[in-house]
Amino acid sequence: MTAPLLRKIDSLQLPVPDLDTAIAFYRDGLGQPLIWRSKTAAGLGLEGEGEVVPQTERPHPEVDILVSRVDDAARAFVEAGGTLLAGPFDIQVGRCAVVKDPWGNVLVLLDMSKGRLVTDDQGNILGNEPA
Repeated sequence: MTAPLLRKIDSLQLPVPDLDTAIAFYRDGLGQPLIWRSKTAAGLGLEGEGEVVPQTERPHPEVDILVSRVDDAARAFVEAGGTLLAGPFDIQVGRCAVVKDPWGNVLVLLDMSKGRLVTDDQGNILGNEPA
C-alpha cells in the first residue's frame, strides 16, 4: 500500500475586508498566536501545525492541503479522476496546484520544498528556512 497523497491540512484561508481587524479578532479576541504576516494575509496558529489565514486577496474560503511533492500529487489527483484547475506553480514556500474533485470541491495542494517562512518578532516575513 502506498502512503496517503493528502498529508494534512496546512491552512484554512478566509476572506476578510480588513487584515488588521481580522488579526485583532483571531489573535486578541480568540487567542490564536500570530505566526506570520504579509500585506494581504496573516497566519495564525492552530493546535498542531495548521493555520487560520485571514486574507484580503480572494473572495472565497480556501483549504490548503500539504502534500510531499505537488507535481506528483497533481498528476495522481488527475489520474484518480479529479481535475487540475491551475498549476503546478511556484509559491514562496514551495509549489502549488489547484484541483477539483469529482464532486466539484476545489482544493489547493502545496508542498514546502522551498522551506518554511522565517519571521521577525512581529511576524513580518524575512525569508525562508533552508528546505
